[in-house]
Amino acid sequence: MLRTRRAAGRRPRRCHNGRVNSLLDIAVFGFAGAVALAALVGLLTVAAGRSAALPKGVLGAACGVLLLAVPALAAGRTLGGDPAGGAVQAFLVASAAMLVVYAAGVGLMPQVARRAAAGRGITAPRGLRLGPAAVAGGLLVCVALGAAGTGIALLLS
Repeated sequence: MLRTRRAAGRRPRRCHNGRVNSLLDIAVFGFAGAVALAALVGLLTVAAGRSAALPKGVLGAACGVLLLAVPALAAGRTLGGDPAGGAVQAFLVASAAMLVVYAAGVGLMPQVARRAAAGRGITAPRGLRLGPAAVAGGLLVCVALGAAGTGIALLLS
């Protein structure tokens, strides 16, 4: 066993576990939410082509539950893992996790639009680009969902 000597009078260096845990929570919950959103969007596009497959309302409700569950779970994990972090840190983690999910949704948008256009028999739009207003609106929705998720986590903790 290898031991290191500590110099007399020196305090051991502290690691910033709170920051690392927050980044890890953002990555884990953001990625899991993005994968779940991609699966639900895939099911929704398949169900749109078939009238008897799955009710579209059920998939829409599942998307709504997902959009509230991801920030609530991320905020709950932050509140439970780092008691000194508080509600502000939980809100930031929940909002950042929703930004990851939002980015995945924006990435899926051209494929969904092409699939929907092909199902209707019209030509697919070529250059789907988001304008500044759409990006700002998406960011506001992420912040609102982060706040709702933090509120849910605070109520349940």
